[in-house]
Amino acid sequence: MNAIIPIEVIQQKIFLIRGHKVMLDNDLAELYGVETRALNQAVKRNIKRFPSDFLFQLSQAEAAELSRSQFVTLKRGQNIKYLPYAFTENGVAMLSGIAA
Repeated sequence: MNAIIPIEVIQQKIFLIRGHKVMLDNDLAELYGVETRALNQAVKRNIKRFPSDFLFQLSQAEAAELSRSQFVTLKRGQNIKYLPYAFTENGVAMLSGIAA
C-alpha cells in the first residue's frame, strides 16, 4: 500500500487505554494492508521484541467497551472471538519493522 493516509484518519484510530495512547491490531493491519491474523502472527513470532510497554492485550471488559463505543455493535448474545492487541507508540514503531 503506497497511498498517503490523512492524519485525521490515523488520529481517529488512536485510543486512550490504561493511560496509554494506543492503536489496535485491526486498525494497524488495515493501515499496513494485511489481515489482522497475519499481523498478530508476525507479532507472536517476534514476541520478545514487544515488552509490556509496547504491547498488551485488552481485557474482555475493555474490548466490550470499545465495541459498544467504537466498532460495529455486536448482535445480542455475540461475544468478541479474539481479544484485540493494543500497541503503544513504541510498539507501532517496532511493528513497522516486522509487518512491512
